[in-house]
Amino acid sequence: MRTTTWTRALSRPKRALYLSSPIGLGHARRDVAIAKELTRLRPDLEIDWLAQHPVTSVLEAEEEHIHPASRWLANESAHVSSEASGHDLHCFQALRRMDEILLANFMVFQEVVEEGHYDVVIGDEAWDVDYYWHENPELKRGQNVWLTDFVGYLPMPDGGSREAFLTTDYNAEMIEHVDRYPWIRDRAIFVGQEQDIVSDAFGPGLPAIRDWTSEHFSYSGYITGFMPPTPDELPALRRELGYRADELVCLVAVGGSGVGRALIDKVLAAYPLAKKAVPELRMVVVTGPRIDPASFPPRAGLEMHGYVHRLYQHLSVCDLAVVQGGLTTTMELTAARRPFLYFPLAHHFEQNFHVANRLNRYQAGRRMDYATSDPDAIARAITDEIGRETDYRPVETDGAECAARLIAQLL
Repeated sequence: MRTTTWTRALSRPKRALYLSSPIGLGHARRDVAIAKELTRLRPDLEIDWLAQHPVTSVLEAEEEHIHPASRWLANESAHVSSEASGHDLHCFQALRRMDEILLANFMVFQEVVEEGHYDVVIGDEAWDVDYYWHENPELKRGQNVWLTDFVGYLPMPDGGSREAFLTTDYNAEMIEHVDRYPWIRDRAIFVGQEQDIVSDAFGPGLPAIRDWTSEHFSYSGYITGFMPPTPDELPALRRELGYRADELVCLVAVGGSGVGRALIDKVLAAYPLAKKAVPELRMVVVTGPRIDPASFPPRAGLEMHGYVHRLYQHLSVCDLAVVQGGLTTTMELTAARRPFLYFPLAHHFEQNFHVANRLNRYQAGRRMDYATSDPDAIARAITDEIGRETDYRPVETDGAECAARLIAQLL
């Protein structure tokens, strides 16, 4: 006979279910930082993670508890990779074509949250939960926290009037959801500051994105998830990571979504040219967990790695980084005050507008256009930028603590 033990409600520990967007690894790093701060503020809090690869790579390394139902989730990162072609990812259209995946994952989530009796759900760009709870508000359970680092879909110029209409329609629906059911989001947190938000409107006849966000969100400041080394600490960390003082390290990284092979190919073609101009150059390529480094032909003098845990440490000590236009990697480099070249993915509205706007505010990085940058141009840019002194706007260091405090107020 199976028996159960009933625990009185006031004797139960507080429980949180954390969802971290699997599109890239940046969300995972900042969410782990928030979770650690949250458990520091509330030591009695138990956190389960409903997560999928590649987020689980980070969570396992950090010894976080992954809910067993995570294995039932349909992989969103694989869908995004399948939508890419070369260095081109039409992010908005990829999200539109992800409905079946989001619905399937929401059904898994809803079953978990019904059985788990969680006090709070924390969703870092958990689009499925946010949308379907607004569409079906009676399904909401517990407190709900929504985190994001951008607000508002924006059309790409070559999308014409059709894409402008669609992004406006999506934005209008989101605004209507929040206006009609403001209690679905018990706390909405923007990972950044008010000035990081684009000055555009949501569309014709809709409010300015910055004004609307300020009315409906709290600002945590940016969350790096780490403390960059000071100039005095940098030489020791460099030695610890295996980099010599007499070499100039160029780190090439393309994130965790699996979209990045085309950029790696171009940078590898530029390597011999850059090495000829800068003899002390050492190039280290990190393909991420979804691209096999062994799938590239070996080249003398090049180092190829897959997933590197705590990659931010390597970014913090490199002499130059070559990356895509993702927010997390570029802001880690900004916080560490390292020079970098960044190549936004074509048709990726977030990288081309939201991230670029933020990097402009920090006066960080050198923006490159993949389509017009041949190996010669990339080699010249590497030669120009490697080892250069930077003068970026400082990045705040208490973002995770601020976000955790905002969440802890609900518990």
